[in-house]
Amino acid sequence: MTAPLRQAGSPAEPIVVPVALGTRAYDIVIGRGLIASLGERIAALRPGAKVAVVTDATVAKRHLAATAAALKSAGIESSAIVVPEGEGSKSYATFETVCEAIVAAHIERGDLVIALGGGVIGDLAGFAAASARRGLDFVQVPTTLLAQVDSSVGGKTGINSRHGKNLVGAFHQPILVVADTALLDTLPKREFRAGYAEVAKFGLLGDAAFFSWLEANWQDIFAGNTAREHAIAVCCRGKAGIVARDERETGERALLNLGHTFGHALEAGAGFSGRLLHGEAVALGTALAFEFSVRKGLISEADAARARAHLAAVGLPTYLKDVPGGVPGIDALMDLIAQDKKVKRGKLTFILVRGIGQAFVENDVSAAEVRAFLTDKLNA
Repeated sequence: MTAPLRQAGSPAEPIVVPVALGTRAYDIVIGRGLIASLGERIAALRPGAKVAVVTDATVAKRHLAATAAALKSAGIESSAIVVPEGEGSKSYATFETVCEAIVAAHIERGDLVIALGGGVIGDLAGFAAASARRGLDFVQVPTTLLAQVDSSVGGKTGINSRHGKNLVGAFHQPILVVADTALLDTLPKREFRAGYAEVAKFGLLGDAAFFSWLEANWQDIFAGNTAREHAIAVCCRGKAGIVARDERETGERALLNLGHTFGHALEAGAGFSGRLLHGEAVALGTALAFEFSVRKGLISEADAARARAHLAAVGLPTYLKDVPGGVPGIDALMDLIAQDKKVKRGKLTFILVRGIGQAFVENDVSAAEVRAFLTDKLNA
């Protein structure tokens, strides 16, 4: 496990995690109250730039005024583009609205887009920034736990298709990520729990010691003390290292998709609705990936039970029956899995495990084997 990153005697100092991508390197800055310094940080990176702040209606009510004030105090001219809250905004229609608004605001090639929100806003605003005027720099200001530990880092941007999640998009790295952990204090408990699924996932895929630490300290993370910042920093540092080694997901980065093949299919099957949040789908998908690994003889029942027990302890779904309103039938689920971005020439790819913290990429998984496994789970 990564050692504690906060130095004793300096609790107010932010944690800075670098993402080493050569000339496109950037920092992830983690700490409480960082919104106030946002304008200064942007002015130092892009003197004289204007910004368009893309956010959703709920985040706008909570954090847009403070964001605009921080920008104004640094002499930065800004405009706001507010879209509806929820996964439904990751659509062609909203993408068009955001791109047109960026152009209408006279945001030029040397200006910036700020993504102020959770994973939906980060993906949507980042894709718009990658596309408007053939590419604009952007800054991620993630406002959810899920976005702070996962989606704001690494440059994956995009929108959903009717065929599945994140099937249209681009790799477009931010120039800065500002993760103000105080913003998480306003999150509904369900949203925070959903984000925690990505924290647990990181330990389960590659850091057994960190997962053990989470089992002992998860309540402190939820309470909001320094354990929260430590957990966020560990996840960001781990992901930053993976992204630096495999930016375009040709190898190691695929491990970060543990739980996502099952999870994305279940999320799409629920209509990208409030019935199943992304993090909840990841938790359920991770439990299924561990159980599928048991079925293939890769791990013990005890390992799968341990992973499921921790996810369930924090209130996340771990069985198909936990999804309100149920899940699609086997044919629909298999069709959705076949649309997964990791499918290569029609062959299924899954992230499986050989133990806690020992994920690996399994190519050419038999569709018949997956169908039989899911059929058993649906009938359980």
